[in-house]
Amino acid sequence: RLRPRPPNSAVPPSRALASGLPLALGAMPDALDNVMKFALAGGSGASGWLFVHPFDVLKVQMQISNTPGVTFGSTAKTILANDGIKGLYAGLNFALWRQATYTTSRMGLYDVLNPYFGDSNGKVSGLGKMAAGVCAGGVAATMCCPVEVGLIRAQADARAPLEERRNYKGLVDAVRRISQAEGVATLWRGVGPTVGRGAVVSCTQLASYDQAKETLLPVLGDGFPLFVCSAFASGLIYCAASLPLDITKTRIQNMKADAAGIYPYSGMFDALMKIPQREGVLALWKGFPPYFLRSGGHTVFMFLFKEQYTKLYKQARSGQ
Repeated sequence: RLRPRPPNSAVPPSRALASGLPLALGAMPDALDNVMKFALAGGSGASGWLFVHPFDVLKVQMQISNTPGVTFGSTAKTILANDGIKGLYAGLNFALWRQATYTTSRMGLYDVLNPYFGDSNGKVSGLGKMAAGVCAGGVAATMCCPVEVGLIRAQADARAPLEERRNYKGLVDAVRRISQAEGVATLWRGVGPTVGRGAVVSCTQLASYDQAKETLLPVLGDGFPLFVCSAFASGLIYCAASLPLDITKTRIQNMKADAAGIYPYSGMFDALMKIPQREGVLALWKGFPPYFLRSGGHTVFMFLFKEQYTKLYKQARSGQ
């Protein structure tokens, strides 16, 4: 006779479904554990971002520049000359909103969905981790596209002439003004490359981190060196895979119509074709150094914070 399992016993969702065992009988963590997956994701993302925001500003400034030969150093020099140190933190409020929405959603969803891609023994393959990442990243990017549009425009303002700056006061002000002046649909401008990038980022970053930990655990043991090496490998893989999509997203979300009302790009694939045609193939990886410092650095800090926050949560929970 089927007897209910204790509430916190670990039964893989895939085995529970295959056997007819209801998920409510202990196949998934309880409600608090699932809520905390999102809270830990948002907290670790925001904590890690504070260290790397200046690199994100440099990355955006380089990507929106059509000037051949623009470099990391020349971009930093221009920002510091025009706006000082505060220019390197342009759009920080939008970036923290992004961590509170996008990072919270995609990492939390990944942690919730990942067990469903496991086999009958609960083991999730590399392909299963990638599938969970694609689903989580795509959903989160769709929901959070307005935050992305506001962030890109706020950072691009620092490069625009004073008379052309939008000067948004914050996320709410940006959403209100964009909706009124350009229509609500503009808040989802570039949603295609945003979702594409989100799926690629989550697929490569989250899945590769878990896979690297699994692979390196017998060599490094469970601890700080394992977390750092896994996070560094994850950051390198996802930066190389996602930068072309990030550049198209940035260009599309920041583009303005010319005098005839025509935009430079009609969509993601059009941008992916036109950018290398006009600026060379390597233009799709323009700004890789600051992008890696930003994204790779954030990956390392984010996962380190997440490991520590998760450890503290488990300790607190076990002490109840």
